[in-house]
Amino acid sequence: MDSIKAQHKLGNTETSIFAIMSQMSEKHNAINLSQGFPNFPISTELKNRVDYYISNNYNQYAPMPGVLRLRENISKMFEYNHGAKYNPDKEITITAGATQALYTAISAFIRQNDEVIIFEPAYDSYAPVVAINGGIVKYSTLSLPNYRINWDQVEKLINNKTRMIIINTPHNPTGSILSADDMKKLESITRNTDIIIISDEVYEHLVFDNNTHHSAARFKELASRTFIIGSFGKTFHATGWKTGFALAPEKLMDEFRKLHQFVVFAVNTPVQNAIADFLNKRENYLSLGSFYQDKRDYFLNKIKNSRFKPIKSEGTYFQVLDYSNISNEKEINFATHLVKEYGIASVPISPFYHKKNDNKLLRFCFAKTEETINKAAEILCKI
Repeated sequence: MDSIKAQHKLGNTETSIFAIMSQMSEKHNAINLSQGFPNFPISTELKNRVDYYISNNYNQYAPMPGVLRLRENISKMFEYNHGAKYNPDKEITITAGATQALYTAISAFIRQNDEVIIFEPAYDSYAPVVAINGGIVKYSTLSLPNYRINWDQVEKLINNKTRMIIINTPHNPTGSILSADDMKKLESITRNTDIIIISDEVYEHLVFDNNTHHSAARFKELASRTFIIGSFGKTFHATGWKTGFALAPEKLMDEFRKLHQFVVFAVNTPVQNAIADFLNKRENYLSLGSFYQDKRDYFLNKIKNSRFKPIKSEGTYFQVLDYSNISNEKEINFATHLVKEYGIASVPISPFYHKKNDNKLLRFCFAKTEETINKAAEILCKI
């Protein structure tokens, strides 16, 4: 084996910062506010529905596009929430989590030397998937302090090689959201082009302060060129179930499914059926914004006497904190210091930039029990 010379497709890609910080947290027995997963139980009703379908032998392959009842209920959800109609048979596919949906949507369309615009700081799966398909990433930097898109910069990046633009709202890692004006601007600058949009909306139900989630589905012309990616793992506190979905017009979804069938073919059958049942009660997802806003506010209140400065989260279950009043250390070094010396793990924002921009910012996950938040806040207030 030592004699084999591998031709690396992702030779410069580093281990995910999520994995690095979680491993470090475990090694040092730290409070883990780095990786984005809740540490509280999921709904008993939802667990019972999974048990029901396992016990009643719903344990074989689901249809390749997903369980029809689930696709129908997603269609109803988007019509109710956004006034958008998606055909369950031809325009909705259930995926093995949002990351698989993103991989499939990008891979189905990106060819050698196609250009893809992404916004930094960017979720870390976008750029590697573009690269593995021979595409070229063009970066647009979100403007601090509130992480807004510079649309003049975006327009300058667009040319006849631009094949795709990837947006993310609510945004991981920053917790910012896109406005209706942002979506209309995106609709305008892609008019009369062949540009495909991927709208990563996995935190769609986690929007705070009476703001609205402006899904791409709400903008008819934009929706006609867009894949919308969602995640039931994020929505229902069950990230380990890896169940997500993709919505797109039929012509785009046809191409998506051609690849999807050879990536996973089908997704967990009992979980799909259980989620289909759970979606029948709208309150199961409509209550999530206020639920997580309470957690955000609780966390911010508990650290108000610390030296950290929050960039208030508008959505997701992440809160960015500025530590420039505390240290001049680089983000990765300061984050490491917090784990080893103080027993608390976060995620530095710099790895989400291709040039590792260092702005003295860390991301903390507040999808935790009050007990965990209290312990974490006590530590942060001592730093």
